[in-house]
Amino acid sequence: MELPVVGAALTTKTLAIHRDWILEKQRDLEIQDFFSSETLDGDWRAVADDVRRLLDGYTGRLGMHGPFWGFKIDSQDPLIRAVVTKRLLQGLDACEAIGATQMVIHSPFTTWDYNNLDINPGSREALAERVHQTLRDVVQRAEGIGCELVIENIEDIDPMARVLLARSFNSVAVRVSIDTGHAHYAHVSTGAPPVDYYVDAAGADLAHVHIQDADGYSDRHWLPGDGTVNWMAVFRALGRLSQRPRLLIEVKDQLNIRRGAAHLEALGIAG
Repeated sequence: MELPVVGAALTTKTLAIHRDWILEKQRDLEIQDFFSSETLDGDWRAVADDVRRLLDGYTGRLGMHGPFWGFKIDSQDPLIRAVVTKRLLQGLDACEAIGATQMVIHSPFTTWDYNNLDINPGSREALAERVHQTLRDVVQRAEGIGCELVIENIEDIDPMARVLLARSFNSVAVRVSIDTGHAHYAHVSTGAPPVDYYVDAAGADLAHVHIQDADGYSDRHWLPGDGTVNWMAVFRALGRLSQRPRLLIEVKDQLNIRRGAAHLEALGIAG
């Protein structure tokens, strides 16, 4: 069976460095310039122009990390929800400008939720309703421009919680993302299942994976091979899927991202 090809999450600065590597195999690509409020409130269209210029000749699957700093998508305050909606719509404007067909957003589920959400009847349903109120216009806009929203695990202990939340929208524009380092942290530090369980739980809803290594203590965003994630188990689980989610190496050391890709290739699990 053909091995999956890994791509990368990059800024315009590091995309310029790795452009030839990305285009060589038309690797999955995620642009990470547009999640900051400074960019969205500034001349973001100039940044979009730079992205399009750098991606001349690119025919791969292009995505973008949506805004997330300073908010959650399940806020109980309607004024805050309005701000979150505005930010995510700004993100989709950037997606449309660069031709991205996927935008990453963050899961609302916290470590506290895992132990406390169900002690008050109706709390889980109320959380989902608040998320729907926040994302209603966002999902409609995403559907209109042919862009998926993928919900990434952050503190999630239960691998199924955000999967069920995504399904509740009954929309082709809402699917699931897995961050391997976040899942590994949750496994080691908060008693969650191992990373491959997250892949199996997401199943056909999985459309996006952030590949990063960690030690299970904190959110390291190390290159694959520098931590303790069981990559063989993760890629076996990915191989059980009927679809090919986008695979993006998302690390702090973007300059040496090809070393992380080479580690997965040396293991015989990626091409």
